[in-house]
Amino acid sequence: MKGEIKYSEIGIAGGRISAVRSSLSGGESRIDVPGGVILPGFVDPHVHFRDPGMTEKEDFLSGTAGAVHGGVTCVLDMPNTVPPVTDLDALLEKKSRIKNRAYADYGLFAAVTPGCNAGMMAPLVPGFKLFMGSTTGSILLNDDDEMASALRGIAAMGKRVSVHAEDDGMIRREPEKDCRDHLRNRPVEAEINAVRRLSRFKGMKMNICHNTNAESVAIAGESGFTTEVTLHHLFFEPDRFSSSEYKVNPPIRNTAVRDRLYRSFIEGKISMFGSDHAPHTLSEKSQDFDSAPSGIPGVETTIPIVMNMVRKNIIPLSQAVSMGSETPASSFGMKKGRIEEGYDADISVFDIRKFTNIDVRKLHSKAGHSPYGGWEAVFPDMVMVGGEIQIEGGEFCGDRFGKDVYGGNRG
Repeated sequence: MKGEIKYSEIGIAGGRISAVRSSLSGGESRIDVPGGVILPGFVDPHVHFRDPGMTEKEDFLSGTAGAVHGGVTCVLDMPNTVPPVTDLDALLEKKSRIKNRAYADYGLFAAVTPGCNAGMMAPLVPGFKLFMGSTTGSILLNDDDEMASALRGIAAMGKRVSVHAEDDGMIRREPEKDCRDHLRNRPVEAEINAVRRLSRFKGMKMNICHNTNAESVAIAGESGFTTEVTLHHLFFEPDRFSSSEYKVNPPIRNTAVRDRLYRSFIEGKISMFGSDHAPHTLSEKSQDFDSAPSGIPGVETTIPIVMNMVRKNIIPLSQAVSMGSETPASSFGMKKGRIEEGYDADISVFDIRKFTNIDVRKLHSKAGHSPYGGWEAVFPDMVMVGGEIQIEGGEFCGDRFGKDVYGGNRG
């Protein structure tokens, strides 16, 4: 039964789960898990690994190392790299560069651009990314007619579109000195209006990324869209967290807006977690606020913090698994996110009793900083990707087993 916790033995063959029963016999080897709970590997549907073109910030080796240490066995990487993934040649070049350089499974998004050839790229990607608001990179599409044409082509291919929903026409470019100014320049109304404009595509496979307010969540839900939330939008607000460390697009919101978003989350109205892992170097983030880039790293810390919320009975384990694994996997068409026969043997084992405080020095991102330093977290004891052990006893022991889910391998 979905969401049920029980004793089971799991058979694995060829990178997939071959059996889930109360008792299994035979097999070449056996791994006993004396403590903790065996969960499907987590899926992060929103990372920016900066590879290629900005690898001083992150690359696929460092990014996926962080992922598996956080219990994430599959990541979906965004297209605003250098060059951006706007056509088949750029997509194939990025795939070639990354092959055999990942510790977790992955998929690569393509960008929604005017006249994009969705038919050529659709079989090779988890979905397409639409940027309605300016952010890192220059892939911007905020014209209703051009969006409609592109989205119809993507819909015909059955792929989901993930959207950075901020109406660029409502974004101001005035000087900023802190997160309060950044919020002034990128008001919540820009996000709400963008989602409202998208609602005319009701029923289309669409995912609204990094929601920051309950109204957008409600409009998206009524339109049949999936929704994604980050921890930084659930926990931070600009009066207490005002430095460039917390500068991100869309911005962290004021306390009242944040608290309503948090209620929507607790009430189960948001579909999935997404870290929006967006690393920049410490020297970049240490510039004066106006010059500092927007983005917060989080692929390694999101699920451990979520599991600490389970430990503290803030959310049930079933919600953590649904939002962190089942829903992102099913939304993007992967045979992942469940411990069932025929699904990929991606597994994370957590002992909820064992928590620690996040030590930024031990994180694997090249960014070298995190706003979550010192936070309580539950990291996985064991992580398996496609039946191969990557983390055991909390320590890395694996290799570059990660595969392109949309390139003819697992998934």
